[in-house]
Amino acid sequence: MASPRQIHVGGVAIGGGAPVVVQSMTTTKTHDVDATLAQIERLAAAGREIVRVAVPGLPDAEALRPIVRDAPVPVIADIHFNASLALRAMDAGVAAVRINPGNIGGEAKVVQVVERAQATGTPLRIGANSGSLPDHLRWTATADPAGALVRAALEEVEILERLGFHEFKISVKSSSVPVMMAAYRQLSEQVPYPLHLGVTEAGTLLTGAVKSSIGIGSLLAQGIGDTIRVSLSTDPVEEVRVAFDILRALGLRKFGPELIACPSCGRTNVEVHELAAVVEQRLLGYREHFEVAVMGCAVNGPGEAGDADFGIAGGRDAGHIYAHGAVLRRVPQDRLVEDLFAEIDAWIAQGMPRPQRGRRKLDLPVVLTGGAA
Repeated sequence: MASPRQIHVGGVAIGGGAPVVVQSMTTTKTHDVDATLAQIERLAAAGREIVRVAVPGLPDAEALRPIVRDAPVPVIADIHFNASLALRAMDAGVAAVRINPGNIGGEAKVVQVVERAQATGTPLRIGANSGSLPDHLRWTATADPAGALVRAALEEVEILERLGFHEFKISVKSSSVPVMMAAYRQLSEQVPYPLHLGVTEAGTLLTGAVKSSIGIGSLLAQGIGDTIRVSLSTDPVEEVRVAFDILRALGLRKFGPELIACPSCGRTNVEVHELAAVVEQRLLGYREHFEVAVMGCAVNGPGEAGDADFGIAGGRDAGHIYAHGAVLRRVPQDRLVEDLFAEIDAWIAQGMPRPQRGRRKLDLPVVLTGGAA
């Protein structure tokens, strides 16, 4: 089940049954206001709902006010080592502040941050990380890495609760998928607060997507998690795409088109991977939710393409275009993609009507967190 408590980051509800929220982090120098805003706008256009920015120094903190003012989505300030930067960030109007209990400077500094958060109405994220645990917990990390993460988070929770502050979410990230999963499972049994999921330092696009899909996806399927960030060593827009692919695969969110494509085999008469790549690239320009199937032959093609909103099945010299379970027409191979998107665009212009069908996919019951948007 989703975390019982709900907080709001800007106007975005987190926890308490709200849809799972996707966030990312900019890679620009935050003090470069124009570059940072440009990247935030790209992330928002891709579907990102919350964006975090690094605030390593005073110039970055001073840049927050215009960034917060002009950003199209809520901005979170990421703070390490220097609690005074967290205070400046809240005064600048950020939607939330992330602090790391392992390096923020001890309980007195945490109290300073919490008192300012209470005064400004700013929610916090306690971000425990296996790479930066508090000194007194590092010795336990080898024997019990998940337990060390959970203890680091709970120590901060105790301080915040003692101060009467409950507007926060928690993360316990690790680059190890098993450690991350174990830590979140343990934590979810002990706190009612929203949980932010992520595999930290997950890697490049392919490796990081796999690790994140396993770690984040498995937890979400168990009802654990309220916000997610896919951490990839690449353009952060790719993080958005992988995150929404995870949510779509679990049936948690319906954002943007969903591509179904066969893996290809010796039966096909077209290069399915090339055809699917062309269709996938074209689909990036759409925000509406619909399914498109790209199939390579007449074995699985008619069935899978028929279940999708639209589909194409390749052939030796010509292929078929499908719409809502019916074959529209046979067209030359070199016109398949253009004719497909002409049909999609006309359908969207008509208000995306979906006709009744006799054949439907089974909706299997799965316990999922956060609901669907």
